[in-house]
Amino acid sequence: MTTFDKREEGFEKKFAHDEELRFKAMARRNRLLGEWAAEKLGLSGDEAAAYAKTVVMADFEEPGEEDVFRKVRADFDANGVDQSDHQIRRTMDELMATAVDQIQSEA
Repeated sequence: MTTFDKREEGFEKKFAHDEELRFKAMARRNRLLGEWAAEKLGLSGDEAAAYAKTVVMADFEEPGEEDVFRKVRADFDANGVDQSDHQIRRTMDELMATAVDQIQSEA
């Protein structure tokens, strides 16, 4: 194996590792977002945990995070929760940073 091949293999492994971490961070962020939204919706205990799972599952509907945003927005609208789009998106960003920190501290 040449030095170039070893280097290429190293880059491929790093890319795969980074993608795995990104996936874990997104799933963690979505769970945290679901827990935050559940609190705003007045849910607790098992209901809150079940709701958080539905938020995580919403991310599998399409690429990107718009499907998660739309789910939370629709649930807030249906239940009269007063949160702006900006607040939801800001919370998503803040929770992503929290999720990344948590994932990195576990590694």
